[in-house]
Amino acid sequence: MRDESTAVTREQIARTYEIIRPYVRHTPLIATDGADFGLPRSPLRLKLEFMQHAGSFKVRGAFANLLTREVPAAGVVAASGGNHGVAVAFAANRLKRKAAIFVPTIASPSKIELIRRHGAELHVGGERYADALVASERHVADSGAMPIHAFDQVETMLGQGTVGLETERDAPDLDTLLVAVGGGGLIGGIAAWYEGRVKVVAVESDGAPTLRDAFAAGRPVDAPAGGIAADSLAPKRIGERVFPILRRYAAPDVVLVTDDDIRAAQQALWSSLRIVTEPGGAAAFAALLSGAYCPRPGERVAVLVCGANTTAVNFAV
Repeated sequence: MRDESTAVTREQIARTYEIIRPYVRHTPLIATDGADFGLPRSPLRLKLEFMQHAGSFKVRGAFANLLTREVPAAGVVAASGGNHGVAVAFAANRLKRKAAIFVPTIASPSKIELIRRHGAELHVGGERYADALVASERHVADSGAMPIHAFDQVETMLGQGTVGLETERDAPDLDTLLVAVGGGGLIGGIAAWYEGRVKVVAVESDGAPTLRDAFAAGRPVDAPAGGIAADSLAPKRIGERVFPILRRYAAPDVVLVTDDDIRAAQQALWSSLRIVTEPGGAAAFAALLSGAYCPRPGERVAVLVCGANTTAVNFAV
């Protein structure tokens, strides 16, 4: 596999942004304070990417694929833990393309319902993302449809990298950005955008330490695929194309958070800011709230809140 850090560049991300911009939201970056969450007082910014179309950052990569690649009459195929499938279904519907989506049985019911709502052909089977990926590859071979990989594809990373572009435009003075990691397409694109000018910190569920294990081995390796955020942060391994980018540009120390940390982060975001987020969407904030990541005095930190496709909300009547 060639080093994709030479293909996913600031210039290409900026070019991709101009192509997808009519179809995506420039999501807010809000200023808050650590004291709002019981942390030491210090400025804090939150990039509210959960407010993106289809409920997550994934729609950026979906549109990047559909708008920059030649889509056959058979349409597109995606394997997903949930959010990528929702995003591809949404983008394909918007662009009037056929889409077949493969998800595992652990996919959130809310995400399955959204895929159906956007008119995609839905296939549910297998226990994990890796199972859905194998099934999707069989469908590609049989149908001739174009696969859109959830993370390990240049166009996907270019689309996700536009999150970094927007963040820098809105907060050019950042020192550090915390980003949740599953397969690595999001952090890969963001890290390629910043090129080491901002410390991009990977946050993983301790039930699915794909990047931590890859850094330790010096290459992508199979990792556990469990935890409360398994439908969004638990592929079998970090992307082969993603890994060279992260080894070159991301902070080398991966931060791990527990299921309890993630639940506490979800509750804190709701209690303090009335933000509803799925477990994977709250993982990066969990690193800060739990103390797994401790900023230096004066460190200018932002956290990416990246997904909100959940029905686990109780609203008082």
